Amino acid sequence: MKIRLARKEEIQILLKFEQELVEFERSFDSTLKEGKISYYDILSRINSKDSCVLVADVNEELVGSGFIDIVKAKPYLKHKYFGSFGFFYVKKEYRGKGVNKSILSGLINWAKNRDVNEVRLQVYDNNINAKSVYLKYGFEPTLLEMRLNLNK
Repeated sequence: MKIRLARKEEIQILLKFEQELVEFERSFDSTLKEGKISYYDILSRINSKDSCVLVADVNEELVGSGFIDIVKAKPYLKHKYFGSFGFFYVKKEYRGKGVNKSILSGLINWAKNRDVNEVRLQVYDNNINAKSVYLKYGFEPTLLEMRLNLNK
């Protein structure tokens, strides 16, 4: 398995990954609209100096993805910038084989090389498998977002 930068010409595969990720996350979030929706502007991230989109490549087949953006922090925080992760996706047949961890490591190295000293991500609270991976990697829970549907 090779972890490498995503290429513009791979955008259709990456957009398919995004739709599969959306479908997976529908089980965690009943507020997502039906049909095709888009979370990310993947192409602009591929072209941005403040983002890094990595893919896992096995024999020239893309099997996973993830990105990090360098984001300006709120003025009340100690750090000026932080890394914000997203788009972690691994094809079913490659899950549990360290693909996500390898992509995460590559993105963290990219951030360190740009003097970013804080990274963050969002994960659904009931996505136990993903939370487990991130906790093992050393992430710590911070803010829990809660919601209340007022139409019930």
